[in-house]
Amino acid sequence: MTDAYAYADADAGADAAKVVVVTGASSGIGEATARRLAADGHRVFLGARRTDRLDALAREITERGGSAAYQRLDVTDAADVKAFVAAARERYGRVDVMVNNAGVMPLSPLDALRVEEWDRTIDVNVRGVLYGIAAALPVMRAQGAGHFVNIASVGAYEVSPTAAVYCASKFAVRAISEGLRQESPDGGVRVTLVSPGVTESELADGIADPAAREAMRAYRAVALPASAVAAAIAYAVSQPAEVDVNEIVVRPAGSAQ
Repeated sequence: MTDAYAYADADAGADAAKVVVVTGASSGIGEATARRLAADGHRVFLGARRTDRLDALAREITERGGSAAYQRLDVTDAADVKAFVAAARERYGRVDVMVNNAGVMPLSPLDALRVEEWDRTIDVNVRGVLYGIAAALPVMRAQGAGHFVNIASVGAYEVSPTAAVYCASKFAVRAISEGLRQESPDGGVRVTLVSPGVTESELADGIADPAAREAMRAYRAVALPASAVAAAIAYAVSQPAEVDVNEIVVRPAGSAQ
C-alpha cells in the first residue's frame, strides 16, 4: 500500500526544493521518506541494494510529478557511499540533506554467539552512518550548508534482552549525531536524530534466532506506519535554516515501546 500524497512541483518552488539522498530507500522508513519528501517538492536520490524496488519507486514518484533518481548502494562499502553521494551531486548540482536510514536488526541473546550478525549490525548501522557522513560532509561544508538526518531507534535510549548489539549500534548513532552537531557550531550543517519506536518495516524479517523472532512478533503487535516516521523527517527538513531540530522520538500512541 502506498501513501496518496498530493505532489508539489519541484521546479515551481526551486528555492525551497532540496536535494535529498536517502539510504535504505527500497522499503520501510526509507521508502516512505522518499515518497513524502518528493511529494513535498524535494528532489530525491535513492540508494539501496535492491535496484528493482528503487526503479519502481523512482518511476512511481516521477509519474506523480515528483523528481527522483537512484543508484545501487551498499552502505558497508565506503567507496560505494562516496560514489553514491557524488552521483547525486553530479545529477542535481548539490546535496542538501543526507538521510542515513539503512539499518538491520538481527536480534539474539549474546550467548547465542552470532558473531557474524554482530559484525553485520555494526557494519550497516554504525559504519554505514559514518560512511554517509564521510561522503556528504565535505560537500555540505563546501556549499556552506547541509543537513544530516540519522535514523536511530528508541533502542538508542534503552537496552532490552536479545537487542544488546542492536541497541549498542543505535546508541552509537546517537553519540555520532550529537558529536557532529557539536562540531558544527556555525549552524551551517544541521543534524537531526530520529528515533522511532516500533514501526512497520522489514527489519524484523531478518531475525534468525527463533526465540527472538517470536518475541519481536509480539512486541510489534502495535506499530507505527512508516509514513509517520517520514512525516517527522519531513518536519525537521522543512524548518528554516536557523532552526535545527536535534532529536525526535516517535512512538505508537499509548505504547512504551
